[in-house]
Amino acid sequence: MNTTPARDGKPGLAQADDRALKVRALYEQIEQRVLGRTWTLPELALGFTNDAAYVGRLVLAAERTWGIDGDVDAELRHKLAECLWWVFVLADRLDVDMPDAYEATMDRIGGGLQRTLEGMSKS
Repeated sequence: MNTTPARDGKPGLAQADDRALKVRALYEQIEQRVLGRTWTLPELALGFTNDAAYVGRLVLAAERTWGIDGDVDAELRHKLAECLWWVFVLADRLDVDMPDAYEATMDRIGGGLQRTLEGMSKS
């Protein structure tokens, strides 16, 4: 797993993952006090899909085809970050090492795209 910061000095995925889980732990404390339990995996997944769907509306708002109250850019930044947070939370609950999975997936996709481009240049 890559635990070094990104080249631009910003935290890498491993640090973002750690921070996301610390924030999730705070939510769990509140859930325990309010509900007497923490959210189930399906509840977490529903929270993610709700926020991801709202990103779609915000994209429409950014394109001026859907109206929302407030600052569209600020809302987009917030919801995209929240969706990333949900991904880390869900990955943790599903025992997926997200930074490692991301690296492996980008290597596979990038390699496939590179091979496609090389094949296109030979034609």
